Amino acid sequence: MTEPFRVTVVGGGPAGLAAAEVLSAAGCVVQVLDAMPSLGRKFLMAGRGGLNITHSEPHEALESRYGAAAPCLHAALANWTTQNIRDWMSGLDQDSFVGSSGRVFPKAMKASPLLRNWLARLRAQGVSLRPRTCWQGWDAQGNLLLAGPETAAPEAEKTDALVLALGGASWPRLGSNGHWADILAARGVALAPFQPANCGFCVAWSELFAQRFAGAPLKPVALSFEGRAVRGEVVLTASGLEGGAVYALASALRERVLAQGHATVLCDLRPDMSLADVTARLARVRARESLSNRLRKGLNLSAAAIGLLRESGAVPTTPGGLAERIKAVPIRLDAPQPLARAISTAGGVPWAACTEQFMLRALPGVFVAGEMLDWEAPTGGYLLHACLATGRAAANGALDWLRKQGGERYPVSL
Repeated sequence: MTEPFRVTVVGGGPAGLAAAEVLSAAGCVVQVLDAMPSLGRKFLMAGRGGLNITHSEPHEALESRYGAAAPCLHAALANWTTQNIRDWMSGLDQDSFVGSSGRVFPKAMKASPLLRNWLARLRAQGVSLRPRTCWQGWDAQGNLLLAGPETAAPEAEKTDALVLALGGASWPRLGSNGHWADILAARGVALAPFQPANCGFCVAWSELFAQRFAGAPLKPVALSFEGRAVRGEVVLTASGLEGGAVYALASALRERVLAQGHATVLCDLRPDMSLADVTARLARVRARESLSNRLRKGLNLSAAAIGLLRESGAVPTTPGGLAERIKAVPIRLDAPQPLARAISTAGGVPWAACTEQFMLRALPGVFVAGEMLDWEAPTGGYLLHACLATGRAAANGALDWLRKQGGERYPVSL
């Protein structure tokens, strides 16, 4: 009787666990390695706000959220749709619901019950979960080099296929530190530089403004850049801006900063009012009132919004001029926040380095999934959706490759 294939998955996040689930269900002997003391740490962090796992919008619209990477993700997303995810969650005794924004959440509104049940299913399918085990590349024979808490030196292990789901380079304290890039680069995989995605930006606030308003929210506001406007919340920080509206524009803003050294985003402090309405409201307030009183009485602007308006430079005094500034406060962004503070990562393994089945062209038998790949998407469920989808796609690619080996046992080819 032919022995089952042995497959190693490196990375215990959503992409890696999704790959392990597919591989073990197909009869492979699967182990999941993770350098952290426990699996799914970034998944749990994502669940602190309710675990927005996907979005309910039509599939074509969902796919468009991945921008230039959408064609490369098409098959994976088509084979693991929003409804597939919701059915999968139900199978783990975690029903879901669609929020008012169209985002999909578990009814428990947290990640821990889903992760707990998921890990239990994997164990029941025979998956070996190995935390505190670090993958350090390959030896000369193509065997994996693994280091654990009790090993003085890396030990070699054979595997028939390898699925890498090590994340990008954001939130390194949760395990995705990007150290794998050097290992792959040494084996001939040309990588795209890591860049922060869904990130805040640095602004050279005055010292007084930064001290007074750091941590203050601005809502509702709308940010616009290059003709695209996004409504949402913005949070003022001591060094710049964060928040959902910023993250939605982060990719375009980052590229402008890289090209020109800075980017200017426009902030509408009253997006629910037209320019004419703002002008009329300001005109009704007595002209001898102070600027702060005019803004509070006429528009109910918060102290933080008034501070931002003053921070933008000389403020017009006429109702029309002041209204125009309120509807488009310019904010100069000097740099994206560091990778360690970003929600997700752009860059990594370029699509040209992979086959359609997510196998590295330079390393037959090695498959990649999740945030290691060079794609980005806004928050709203799209990040987790693609991680789950690519994990499954990489697993299916590994299964197809293994079956084509004619049942023979090969270590990963190098």
